[in-house]
Amino acid sequence: MRPLTDQEMKTVLDKLANYVSDLKSLIAPLEDGDRYVFRLNHSRVYYVKLSIANLATSISRDALLSLGTCLGKMTKTGKFRLHITALPIIAPGARHKIWVKDNGAQPFLYGSNGGYLWIEVVKAHVGRWSEDCPEHSGCVVYSMADIPLGFGVTARSTTEARRLDPTGIVCFRQADCGEYLRDEDTLFAG
Repeated sequence: MRPLTDQEMKTVLDKLANYVSDLKSLIAPLEDGDRYVFRLNHSRVYYVKLSIANLATSISRDALLSLGTCLGKMTKTGKFRLHITALPIIAPGARHKIWVKDNGAQPFLYGSNGGYLWIEVVKAHVGRWSEDCPEHSGCVVYSMADIPLGFGVTARSTTEARRLDPTGIVCFRQADCGEYLRDEDTLFAG
């Protein structure tokens, strides 16, 4: 386990900035004097308290499976891919939000779109959404009971989405809570 390089840190923070409005709250010191840091182990980026990360240095890299919250994976090309495990970190400070009705929550979570595992949120399933949401920006998808279900990228801006027909795509899914069941074997595997 090692700290992220400057380029890796920039890549991770750029990705998180698409979803979170205040990045400083993620790395600000806590009341007890500790703070959260980003660590890399087996191409996975973890969000963990510094005191725990310092204790983990006594464990070999091969023996350490996970530590803190897994935010995502660094690809071989140097890009960063957020995992569903990052949802508790990005949901409280989400910049843009979409709330889906109950009839849209199940298809979103089950990931079924005619046999494909790439489901979109259509306008008919949207209960409400954040104002002034631009096109192709990160958003967190909530149920009408304010439970975060996943996250994605907006397909249209808020003003364009209001003019769409009910079958028009509003958001492209990137991750949902159903991945915990569908990908449980490979979610943390190398």
